[in-house]
Amino acid sequence: MRWHARIRARAGSFDLDAAVAGDGAPVVLIGPNGSGKTTLLRVVSGGHPPLAGHICVGNHVLYDSDGGVCLAPEERRIGYVPQGYGLFPHLSVLENVAFGLAAARAGRSRVQRRTAAAALLQEIDCGHLAERLPATLSGGEKQRVALVRALLSEPDLLLLDEPLAALDAATRRDMRGYLARHLAARGKPALVVTHDVRDVHALEAPAVYAMEEGVVVQSGSPADLAAHPASEFVREFFRSA
Repeated sequence: MRWHARIRARAGSFDLDAAVAGDGAPVVLIGPNGSGKTTLLRVVSGGHPPLAGHICVGNHVLYDSDGGVCLAPEERRIGYVPQGYGLFPHLSVLENVAFGLAAARAGRSRVQRRTAAAALLQEIDCGHLAERLPATLSGGEKQRVALVRALLSEPDLLLLDEPLAALDAATRRDMRGYLARHLAARGKPALVVTHDVRDVHALEAPAVYAMEEGVVVQSGSPADLAAHPASEFVREFFRSA
């Protein structure tokens, strides 16, 4: 499934003017803090209003400033895992995960949703967290639950804002492999923000977009960017491998 986003937006005094595109392979966004990566994800998800542009996933137009189209977030069929996790504090882990499926597939019964949520929690060794509230979880546990909730809804486009950043080294390694396998198996678009080059290399045939000061300064395969970096940031990012 092809997708693309061409966006102009403003967040406070920060201006974003960027274009990204992809297909079934993951697209990775890299860049220094404050370069516009999170703003781009929020605009695509519908959480931040753009000034102009066009966002399309397959044949589904999410936003078109010329055509007057601006779908609400719940109409975009997008799964979004923000840096702050986005979990509902009054719902248990199981209910949080099942809610993601309820929003995407209204035809499933409550029992079916809870059964599917419990199975996926078990798959990533989080079954023991099912009845706990988010306030009782560690940062890494919250991150895993938020990731599971987004994956279970099987969205047309998955947006992941540093999905492994809060995990300890051992858990990050395991979840990196799980995430790479899941994204490869689902064959649907994903846009992943990361500051860790190991996340890039774990993914199957990703395209990489490097952002600085609200614009894309370089795009291509990891090998292309590593061999011919367009900026000092890109050079240092791939040198850290």
